[in-house]
Amino acid sequence: MHPFKKKSSNSLIQKTEETVVEYNMLRERDSVLVGVSGGADSVALVHVMKEIAPIFSIKLGVVHLNHSLRGDESDADEHFVVSFSEKMNLPCYTAKEDIVAYKKKHGFSLEEAGRRVRYAFFENIAQREGFNKIALGHTSDDNAELILMYLIRGSGPLGLSGIPPVRGVYNTNLLIIRPFIKTARFDVMEYLSANGLSHVTDESNMDMKYLRNRIRHDLIPELIRNYNPKIVETINRLASITRSEDEWMENELEPILNGNTLFEENNRIVLSVSGINALHPAAKRRITRSAIKKVKGDSRRLSYINIELITAQLASDSDSWSLDLPDRIRIARNGKELIVSKEEKNLRNLSSKRSVNNKAFFEYSISKPGVIIAERDGFNISFSEITNINPSSMNHAVRGTAFFDMEKISFPVIIRNYLPGDRFTPLGMKGSQKIAKYLINNKVPKENRIKVPVVLSNGKIIWLAGFVIDDSVKVTSGTGKILKAELSLA
Repeated sequence: MHPFKKKSSNSLIQKTEETVVEYNMLRERDSVLVGVSGGADSVALVHVMKEIAPIFSIKLGVVHLNHSLRGDESDADEHFVVSFSEKMNLPCYTAKEDIVAYKKKHGFSLEEAGRRVRYAFFENIAQREGFNKIALGHTSDDNAELILMYLIRGSGPLGLSGIPPVRGVYNTNLLIIRPFIKTARFDVMEYLSANGLSHVTDESNMDMKYLRNRIRHDLIPELIRNYNPKIVETINRLASITRSEDEWMENELEPILNGNTLFEENNRIVLSVSGINALHPAAKRRITRSAIKKVKGDSRRLSYINIELITAQLASDSDSWSLDLPDRIRIARNGKELIVSKEEKNLRNLSSKRSVNNKAFFEYSISKPGVIIAERDGFNISFSEITNINPSSMNHAVRGTAFFDMEKISFPVIIRNYLPGDRFTPLGMKGSQKIAKYLINNKVPKENRIKVPVVLSNGKIIWLAGFVIDDSVKVTSGTGKILKAELSLA
């Protein structure tokens, strides 16, 4: 009989034992570091883990990060956790970080900044002190709240699968386990009361400016009252089914990903464009996501629109382009190859040529007349060869459409951001002018100038898209072939 099959008289301990068995969370002689904020869930988790620890002879420790978000209250939480750990006779590891400064430096939301710093600290302590598991106190209520939040934001199946009961930490042997993932918050509160355990309360959990709190305090109670009294259980069941099917699909697609991998090394995977384009759209999305996850280590901050932009760009006529995604991930096509890489430096700060006003640089290339799909950057541009149009009308085309003497254009044509120092000769003028001055004269707001696509041929600017072409490529009476370009905003 499995050691945890023994029934406990305490319902929370019993439920935890069953969850640990179901997901194979613990093995004999594991060393488990418990993340403790001082709140109800984490305090109860430490107490329950201490109760079941003798069964497997597991080593326990406590870790706490002071986020410095609430001044003296944050310090008081830290002191509470240290004191509680001493009472439980467990080692306690703490640190203090300025999450607001980290948020500003890296451009994350406050919640994401806190999560990143906290997990990094927990993982560092675990490896330094010899722990192989990190236990966190997420409950079934937390899972339901997160799934609803993802659903509201438009998540796909991955978001609907919720919080994983067990997950590995990228490039380590660590596992994160969640023994309370099938436990209701109500049961946790009852356990604390029955055992006379105190905890701290984070007042920010009542701040209704946060979507998570509005879901917790408004939406879920409304669903319970008027729609489904067991909505939390229902959502968790959906998550369990979705997670299981997602795991199956990932396993089925793994050989397809491997079969279309041309080259792989640390931080870089090269895939076959033709192989990916031959797949069903659903498989194409999953293969792309899986490749990014292999390079990145996780799929956080990787949105549905990111994947859609990649697949749309793969279907375009351009065989040379790049897209910069969060966390230093770059997707680039080079002919028959799709390259997924994690850059060493922040893509928004590589150099003045790769970043303007903190906006990620974009650059697309098209080797022949066709369509550039750049929805992520807010535009699409089509190029086509035409005949039989009055030259005088072409040189004064409506904004968004331009005509060029095709013999003066060489492919590939490049489309990129405007950069400081860019110059061209607007149609009908003599001498060059800075694009910055042209945009100022045309009353384009400063924050919008970076968004204006600049089109180049042979390294020379031929079109300030949506405004005016360069005089050197205008159509004349002697023009033979004509190239038409049309800009549409995505």
